[in-house]
Amino acid sequence: MTHPLLTALAQARLRDAPMFVKWCELNGVTACPATPASVARFVTDCASLGMSRLWPAVQEISRMHAALGLADPTLGGAAASAISAIANIQPPRSWPARFKQRFAALPHDIQLHLASHEAQRERALRRAQNEAASARQTMAAFEARNKDEKTNGNEAAAHGEA
Repeated sequence: MTHPLLTALAQARLRDAPMFVKWCELNGVTACPATPASVARFVTDCASLGMSRLWPAVQEISRMHAALGLADPTLGGAAASAISAIANIQPPRSWPARFKQRFAALPHDIQLHLASHEAQRERALRRAQNEAASARQTMAAFEARNKDEKTNGNEAAAHGEA
């Protein structure tokens, strides 16, 4: 038998995650504790809502389980893969191929952070490459001007001696 306080806390948490709870009731699945497979099904079934509405619902599932001291069914495995498939965030290009395959198993918020960090890194790299190319062009123009001055100076000196 479950302790009455835990039951009351579970019911309060279930009220905080209404989208998932309603989906569970309609599909005959237990909302708490939820399995990663049921969270994955929920995410897949509700994909049309978009990540802006779906991700907060997934976070509520996570908080509901954490508050009760239960394992988080939203981390890794089937649930993370389902979220990753919907969010379609590409792994960082700088990562080796063997790590890119594991990117989909990361939680969505970590994927967002890594993708944002990679985009910033790529912008900084492009900016540095553009600055280096500009410096090379300036240097080449300076060297060409220097060479012309030396060549023209030697010709003027040769004409002046004759």
